[in-house]
Amino acid sequence: MATLATPQKIRDLQQALYRRAKKEPKFRFYALYDKVYRKDMLEHAYALAKANAGAPGPDGKSFEEIAQSGADALLEELHEELKTKRYKPGPVRRVYIPKLNGGERPLGIPNIRDRVVQTAVKLVLEPIFEADFEEDSFGFRPKRDAHQALRAIEEALQQGMSLVLDADIEAYFDTIPHDRLMKAVAERIVDGAMLALVKAFLAAPIVDERNDGPPRRNRQGTPQGGVISPLLANVYLHLVDRNFKRQKEKGALRGRLIRYADDLVVMTSHPPEKARCWLEAILGRLGLKLHPDKTRQLDALSEDFVFLGHTLRWRRSKLYLDISAKAQQRIREELRARTRHFGQSLEQTIQALNTYIRGARRYFSDVVRRRLATLDRFVLDRLARWWSRKHSRSSPVWSLTRAGVLWTEHGLERWYHRRRSPALLEPAR
Repeated sequence: MATLATPQKIRDLQQALYRRAKKEPKFRFYALYDKVYRKDMLEHAYALAKANAGAPGPDGKSFEEIAQSGADALLEELHEELKTKRYKPGPVRRVYIPKLNGGERPLGIPNIRDRVVQTAVKLVLEPIFEADFEEDSFGFRPKRDAHQALRAIEEALQQGMSLVLDADIEAYFDTIPHDRLMKAVAERIVDGAMLALVKAFLAAPIVDERNDGPPRRNRQGTPQGGVISPLLANVYLHLVDRNFKRQKEKGALRGRLIRYADDLVVMTSHPPEKARCWLEAILGRLGLKLHPDKTRQLDALSEDFVFLGHTLRWRRSKLYLDISAKAQQRIREELRARTRHFGQSLEQTIQALNTYIRGARRYFSDVVRRRLATLDRFVLDRLARWWSRKHSRSSPVWSLTRAGVLWTEHGLERWYHRRRSPALLEPAR
């Protein structure tokens, strides 16, 4: 979700909900639905949805079209529909994103009006469930990120937990059973109107871009792309986190379960067979299963493993991070795609590259320097070849890349930045 300042009244509500949930772990909230259609809530939800942009849903309406007729009209309409309980989510457009392994990942795109309501629901529900979530859960949570998850793994390794269960839940977002997920939500929420609204989001019909037939009912899973889907996915897998904690307290299991959404590892100093049996059993009770080919047990003292696009290598009591082979392939494909537009100027091409490099570099900021230096060389190579194609040359124009001219004179972003010592950052006296 985009980062925008939360209005004080909404922040006060969220803090009150969080404190109540934290103080009373068994309390079930019963008066929440009216908070969703508050006008200030819908206004902030719209601002967040707009900041996140995204393609139109099945109705084809974009933010630009909504702005032309006035966003206030849409928000007033949603306010009245929700208040009178006439609101019904529209269908979700399903598109497919290629995966490096040859498969495809389905992505659900709701209509903008439904994204606004989902955002409002998330603003109300999130602080309640945040009070319950475990410390080693990092994905799609406020003020938590992938870097913290990687640091948690490093801490576990430093604590001697070098035996790893590297787990992969098969098609998690597509296979969550709706009835069991709603039971997990109902552990904290007893407001019938709110529960009905969440259930309506889950059951929203699917319009498949490959199928010209009518929308079909969604019977399981929570669409990746829906605003509320990451929260609901965390609510369901929190049952695994909670059970792991209970098993540890009883002495049946040891170590740490570190999770980022549906990516998880169990770090332990004991053989992880027992942890795998436990995980298979509890996932089975939740209607889920481990991917047999992507789940493995290993000793980090001698084997590398991949987590969140990083290859983790633990050697001589130090953790080294690299970009995983699949992530490297994705990066190179993206860089190739941004250097295939021969009608663009050099400045336009560099701007397109910089937008991507800045984001990806931030995510992979802690990987070994040689990998970032390799990506710098790859970008220079692509630009030399792009220039030659643009000007009908027979070979790459290496003179374009000499002496760091693209970096120093044309503003091309570098993947690798040499870190200066703190003393060099101090102002002159």
